[in-house]
Amino acid sequence: MSLKVAFASSDRKLVDQHFGAAEAFAIYELSEEEAKLVEVAEFTDSDTAMDGHEGKLASKISLLAGCAAVYCNAVGASAIKQLLAAGIQPMKVEEGAVIDELLCGLNQAMLGTPPAWMAKYLKKSDVSGDRFAAMEEEGWSE
Repeated sequence: MSLKVAFASSDRKLVDQHFGAAEAFAIYELSEEEAKLVEVAEFTDSDTAMDGHEGKLASKISLLAGCAAVYCNAVGASAIKQLLAAGIQPMKVEEGAVIDELLCGLNQAMLGTPPAWMAKYLKKSDVSGDRFAAMEEEGWSE
């Protein structure tokens, strides 16, 4: 069981960015045992300007495809709607939240009772894996 989570961060240590104006996302892959950094995506100044251009959100959301959640300091209503439609849970945290502490909490949640968004994501991932395993056992081929 694993999932990917993104953090809007300028220094890869703290969540310190608004989603729409994020300079970078640190993307981690989590399992019950560990969390490892798998990607850092950085944006140009034209991608981070908070000038109301909705088109910029699409590229950021596309980049986060496959992530279960994105942590940021703030996120606008339009971005929330688009993130949820893409299956990504927006998570608002206080500026300066420590990424390592958030990751530790997420690892613990995976071992115990995960929050609803995580349980939904893990169940969806597990179901698709079970379906393919069952098809393989039946001798299914393309």
